[in-house]
Amino acid sequence: MLTTIRAAACAALAALPLLAQPVMAQDKVLKFATPQDFTVVYTFVTAEYNQGYRDYITLINERGGLGGIKIDVLVSDHGNAIQRGMEAFERSTRDGAILVDPLSTPVSRALVTRALQDKVNLITTMSGRSDAADGTVFPYVLPMSPSYWSQVARMVDYIRQEEKDLKGKKLAYVYIDTPFGRESLPLWEALAKKDGFELQTYPYAPPGNEQSAVWTQVRRFRPDWVFIGGGGVGQPVSIKEAIRNGIRVDRIASWVWLSESDMDVVGRAEAKGVLKFAVTEQGADSKVIKDIIAEVVDKGKGAGPKDKVGTSYYNVGVMAAALAAEGARKALEKNPTGPFTGEWLNAGLTSISKFDLGGFLPPITITPEDHQGGGQGKVARWDGVKWVAVTGWGAANQDIIWEMIRKQAAEFKATGK
Repeated sequence: MLTTIRAAACAALAALPLLAQPVMAQDKVLKFATPQDFTVVYTFVTAEYNQGYRDYITLINERGGLGGIKIDVLVSDHGNAIQRGMEAFERSTRDGAILVDPLSTPVSRALVTRALQDKVNLITTMSGRSDAADGTVFPYVLPMSPSYWSQVARMVDYIRQEEKDLKGKKLAYVYIDTPFGRESLPLWEALAKKDGFELQTYPYAPPGNEQSAVWTQVRRFRPDWVFIGGGGVGQPVSIKEAIRNGIRVDRIASWVWLSESDMDVVGRAEAKGVLKFAVTEQGADSKVIKDIIAEVVDKGKGAGPKDKVGTSYYNVGVMAAALAAEGARKALEKNPTGPFTGEWLNAGLTSISKFDLGGFLPPITITPEDHQGGGQGKVARWDGVKWVAVTGWGAANQDIIWEMIRKQAAEFKATGK
């Protein structure tokens, strides 16, 4: 499995030098940077996400850009290491990037203060600090997607509906022992208190390719449901270990970081029944994905293999790029002549209104006060071949979540931590 992952990561990295070149020789180019983890923890997550991101930007550029202005994507690898992430941020902004998307909670958390100081838009799609939803405290940190708190809340609410009542039920949270995995712990504790279920948490060491000892403890707990909170190599390992330790497959749930690639590692038939949070429509049948195939991939301009187009991680990358591009379009509406700075783009990003990319996304509205955008998603189940939505768009427990957001944001404002 690791050999396959490393091969995919190396293939993705092989294209990076090409992407450091300007889109075309012209003065007006917007630069978005995606320094991400292609090689250590998130590997194929990043490869597919970044492929979707770049393909959507290519679609925009092939259609003439935004009022004739093209977007250049600067790609690099930080290996999920904080120091390398900070160095990549420095290089990217020195090269003119006004938006940086590190796709890493540890790296993005380390970059928050610098992004606020430099007024560079730090995008934390489906990752990062959950309290960054408070734009009054974090004006240049923009999740523009459901936080880990919102994802967990939605999934626990679905479990509650399935069980009718969670009082007396046992829920286990098995997670990667990094800021990423630990981010949702306060929300888990709040929901356990609210819904009356017994919660046990089980961290495992990153990257997560060895979890057997943890799952022995989980088995002894005899949980009614298990939620796995990792990304990359750790996710399929968690599912395999859960099954090996007698957990019913249809009682395994997770957040957005499960894709077709993870199911291939587990075994597509063996993983049938697993649940996850979905922030986009699944598969390649949506209009935007069909447009990318026709106008980018089939013309030989895609950023990766065609068989990854429309995977869950690819689609999240499309979402991130589409929101960034929509923010730039809004900024151009407000001020078509620039200067094209982080402040200029921020004014557009915080003006996004009811954006759903033709139904590909739930309606997302970003304001100077609310950088999350509603926290909506669907619950999807793996049917052995593909992810199938079992609910419509929805959010849960946003009152609790916003109370936590404001509390932690206030602590950051007071302490800088």
